[in-house]
Amino acid sequence: MAKKVAVIGAGVSGLSSIKCCVDEDLEPTCFERSDDIGGLWKFTESSKDGMTRVYKSLVTNVCKEMSCYSDFPFHEDYPNFMNHEKFWDYLQEFAEHFDLLKYIQFKTTVHSVTKRPDFSETGQWDVVTETEGKQNRAVFDAVMVCTGHFLNPHLPLEAFPGIHKFKGQILHSQEYKIPEGFQGKRVLVIGLGNTGGDIAVELSRTAAQVLLSTRTGTWVLGRSSDWGYPYNMMVTRRCCSFIAQVLPSRFLNWIQERKLNKRFNHEDYGLSITKGKKAKFIVNDELPNCILCGAITMKTSVIEFTETSAVFEDGTVEENIDVVIFTTGYTFSFPFFEEPLKSLCTKKIFLYKQVFPLNLERATLAIICLIGLKGSILSGTELQARWVTRVFKGLCKIPPSQKLMMEATEKEQLIKRGVFKDTSKDKFDYIAYMDDIAACIGTKPSIPLLFLKDPRLAWEVFFGPCTPYQYRLVGPGKWDGARNAILTQWDRTLKPLKTRIVPDSSKPASMSHYLKAWGAPVLLASLLLICKSLFLKLVRDKLQDRMSPYLVSLWRG
Repeated sequence: MAKKVAVIGAGVSGLSSIKCCVDEDLEPTCFERSDDIGGLWKFTESSKDGMTRVYKSLVTNVCKEMSCYSDFPFHEDYPNFMNHEKFWDYLQEFAEHFDLLKYIQFKTTVHSVTKRPDFSETGQWDVVTETEGKQNRAVFDAVMVCTGHFLNPHLPLEAFPGIHKFKGQILHSQEYKIPEGFQGKRVLVIGLGNTGGDIAVELSRTAAQVLLSTRTGTWVLGRSSDWGYPYNMMVTRRCCSFIAQVLPSRFLNWIQERKLNKRFNHEDYGLSITKGKKAKFIVNDELPNCILCGAITMKTSVIEFTETSAVFEDGTVEENIDVVIFTTGYTFSFPFFEEPLKSLCTKKIFLYKQVFPLNLERATLAIICLIGLKGSILSGTELQARWVTRVFKGLCKIPPSQKLMMEATEKEQLIKRGVFKDTSKDKFDYIAYMDDIAACIGTKPSIPLLFLKDPRLAWEVFFGPCTPYQYRLVGPGKWDGARNAILTQWDRTLKPLKTRIVPDSSKPASMSHYLKAWGAPVLLASLLLICKSLFLKLVRDKLQDRMSPYLVSLWRG
């Protein structure tokens, strides 16, 4: 009999979890509290239901080739970066293509997920749900939690003295949908992440003045890179990852900072990283221009509010503030769990590879999408789901929970004592994390083997963008269309741009594309390999001078 799996949430990660269950001949039942799929990508005019949704003007930050399901590419005519409507259409197409909707129970809230009395033997769970006022209880062999980490608005009012005296409007970015209603007002946006930058830019077109307050500063990336290619496709490459492992991090950071400051000097624009703070990055194409034109004024952190004004860390005061918008992020929680599981799941250090809680005797509970990646979250969560479903089936193993729990507890103590840094809130390197999970499944591509078997494909895999299709080339879940998807990924990237064809320009443009897209990474990787070979030869020669003839013969052998 197929194992029954409860999937909580029908957003981006919930849909891929359903599909992965079906692919592994498991029996999924998905519980979605709203009336449609898509999670936060399903736009609504208000947030009265308490669910986090996109604001109307939102545009994706990761291009389509890097943020698609690994066996379901976007249509070639879809723009590289798209609005929420286009992206939701893609999710709908995915769900319909793989016939996933029949597994979803809409308008259903999960009230509790508890271990059954015989959990240590069966790993089963009791799941209590409610649909239109009627409660239901069912037993499941495994549970996949796909509720994401944009659940509860983080509104740190207690950190701002005088905020309760403030007579203007106060709201969290979760409540922001459209710029109407802010005309002619002086708006203070607190927090400079992707959302803070987007809202500040949009309001700068209608508000009288927008003030943007940040404690740490940020590096600002554009969606397009050199020569107009999508930024993600130019930097998220295996050859770049190899270079990053060889060269010192300080040197790489210096190169990156020089390149970003070449576009505009972040210090001059009030965006530079505060000394002692970790570097952070946002994607925003318009913020520098809005600052340059005076539509947005950068400010330091707020230390106090009065009835109508804000006092900043540098001693400046801004009067007549009408609206304060907190873009201070979210907290995540699991209200349907019992303690201590509820608290433990909020500590990423106690999640094996950010997925499996360490305190369970049976690996039948997985937290999907509770991860920060320097790349596509969609691709990361899909790979998580592929791994998890194979663990549920017993085809992939994870280490004993007692051993993992002991190691995590020791690490937590060392962090508290200051021996280790707490990196739980840091974003993971995209390729490193994806390869790690893929290795657990058996789907990580072998570059040397590819170069022997299929040099053309190997070239694209190593020197080209690390698109999700790479994890469908081999192993469980292998997709026959993966090779072609990789070889045609640049065609789909350029297709929506080719709306005005200039005669006799295609051939030079094609050659130019290959030189620009691959030239620098290939050259740098080749130089590093040459330097590495020369270094090893030099070491060997030095050792030969000092070692006995017997050991030299061993070295050569």
